[in-house]
Amino acid sequence: MAEFKGAGSEASRATMLEKKRKEMMLDFQNQKDKIAKVHSLLAALYPYAKLTCARSLPDVNRKPQDKTVHIGADKFIAQNDWVDNELKRQTVGLVQLEDFQRIRESLDKQRQEDLERERLALLKQKRKKKKEKVKLSFDVDGEDGDVGEPMDAADQQPQAKKVKKNPTVDTSFLPDREREDAERLEREKLKEDWLEQQEKIKLDKILITYSYWDGTGHRTQVECRKGDTIAQFLENCRQQWHELRGVHVDNLMYVKEDLIVPHHYTFYDFIINKTRGKSGPLFAFDVHDDVRLVNDASIETEESHAGKILERAWYDKNKHIFPASRWEVFDPQKTYGNYTVKDRNKAKEAP
Repeated sequence: MAEFKGAGSEASRATMLEKKRKEMMLDFQNQKDKIAKVHSLLAALYPYAKLTCARSLPDVNRKPQDKTVHIGADKFIAQNDWVDNELKRQTVGLVQLEDFQRIRESLDKQRQEDLERERLALLKQKRKKKKEKVKLSFDVDGEDGDVGEPMDAADQQPQAKKVKKNPTVDTSFLPDREREDAERLEREKLKEDWLEQQEKIKLDKILITYSYWDGTGHRTQVECRKGDTIAQFLENCRQQWHELRGVHVDNLMYVKEDLIVPHHYTFYDFIINKTRGKSGPLFAFDVHDDVRLVNDASIETEESHAGKILERAWYDKNKHIFPASRWEVFDPQKTYGNYTVKDRNKAKEAP
């Protein structure tokens, strides 16, 4: 036995397990010796015959007979009670091993033959019942003279009847896979057409009027696409002013209608949503005044102001002074007023 290196408690436990193992092996050896002694004794008493005493000797490897009643799928399994009873009846007393095996084989063969005959008889009976169920068919128009002969069972299989719809009933509310697939394809086609049309709109060029603001306004114009972002617009503006050549786009701001517009928005976003600022529309990039003979506060103004570009440092320094004190960051969730060029009172009075 290898020496155990570890704690004292583990060593004592290993010693105890080794002792139990030795006792178990000694018990097994005693059982083997007892069985060998019984066999030698029987061989000495009956030297001229090989006895089949397996059923009378204790067998440690033999599993106990299962006497429980099974309720599951094996309740229809045929039992071998007849074979066992017949084998006990024909092997009373001491029988040689060759005779015992020969009797057992003959009984098993006889049992298999009986089972095969029962199976064939049952199959024949089922076929007979199936033939009796087949209906007779008379071919009135036939010319072969086989009137009254039974038809084959394969020809008598009922054909599935197709349920037909009433054409006068409205079934548009019922699920229809073909209609749903057609609608889905139509929606996908319309979606692709709309996206393609929007991409063309984004490529359209617009002329934007803006003012470089450093305390005073310096108005000019720049050409951009509708799909350009505010950052791209500021980059184009930066190239037009010598004072802004050394300023990064992130340090520039765009103010339109008293709202500071973040750099990630595009002109297309304001145009498609008709977004309105605090003092005018954000989707109108030209400059025009509201020319009316009579000023009425109930009628929406349609004047548009030039946007301002400025340095962020100037705004941080002068944000408490007018007009920077009125500016605030654009919030798409906030409503600054819907832009409509119409008389609201007339719309209410209309029937």
